Amino acid sequence: MTDYKQKLNDLLLMCAKQDASDLHIAVGRHPTLRIDGALVPLTKELILTPQDAEGLVLALLTESQKGELALKKQVDFSYSYEDKARFRVNTYYQRGYMAAALRLIPAQIRTIEELKLPPILHDFANLSQGFVLVVGPAGHGKSTTLAAVLDEVNHNRTEHIVTIEDPIEYIFVQDKSIVSQREVRTDAMDFSQALRSLLRQDPDVVMIGEMRDTESIATALTAAETGHLVLSTLHTNSASQTIDRIIDSFPAEQQSQIASQLAATLVGIVSERLIPRIEGGRVPTCEIMIANPAIRNLIRERKTYQIDLVIETNAQEGMITLNRSLADLVRRREISLENAELYSLNPSELRILLEK
Repeated sequence: MTDYKQKLNDLLLMCAKQDASDLHIAVGRHPTLRIDGALVPLTKELILTPQDAEGLVLALLTESQKGELALKKQVDFSYSYEDKARFRVNTYYQRGYMAAALRLIPAQIRTIEELKLPPILHDFANLSQGFVLVVGPAGHGKSTTLAAVLDEVNHNRTEHIVTIEDPIEYIFVQDKSIVSQREVRTDAMDFSQALRSLLRQDPDVVMIGEMRDTESIATALTAAETGHLVLSTLHTNSASQTIDRIIDSFPAEQQSQIASQLAATLVGIVSERLIPRIEGGRVPTCEIMIANPAIRNLIRERKTYQIDLVIETNAQEGMITLNRSLADLVRRREISLENAELYSLNPSELRILLEK
């Protein structure tokens, strides 16, 4: 009989040792790692049978999580392998079989400099109130960036930081700040209950792991309006798309009020991608939007299509377009032109920039 717990531990250790970002368990495939953005099958391991996949998935779960998986067909949680590695896990069914995706969470929270992020992010860590968003596709470093900003607050200021996460990813070691990390289903019944009680916990800084619906967006805006620094993430591709997504998620009769709230509270949006480096590993590229009076006006008037131009023409304020960030990395020979074009939202404009 296979010892699935031991087999699982071996795979988790391999994931950590090879500096992979993810481990995938799926029927009909070798266990597979994601390294520098590319999927790498572990061909020395056997192709997983339905029994193998189920054994590995069940080895991850507590009894209550097994019940939840049977009922809801998917479960999110965090999983620690001894003191060696920590993972954010989603177990689910596909074609009737159990499967899992495990994201490795580094033990150390890296600084803004170590992550090679734009220095303007230090300004966000010094804010006493306002709304800051980190956006981009899944797996492109949003949570890592937020953790770096929050940990800077933790080390430099005496604040009460409250996070609502599903599940908790980075573990903060409390320094000058009190850090209360709340995990959905472990520390709160559900996401909406955690949000409703948020402002009763006397926070100074709030981190909502992901804005997933109108309730979480409305709570974030209210918290920012009432004198808190609020940080969150959203799966969008650019600053202008983020603003549209937030406003459009509300009913038509509420949209002008939400646009006004957003214009009043928004401080900045960081749109991030992790691009494969020529020398190996990945490097972040960012679009940075700072909510200056021109941007606030465009949000209120619902003219988000003009935001890209404001970002382009206000580099002196710390703003940068995604294409300028990509072009800079190509010129420094950190990334290839092919990869830059692949991640650009406007490749023809990128080529013009590089010809200058």
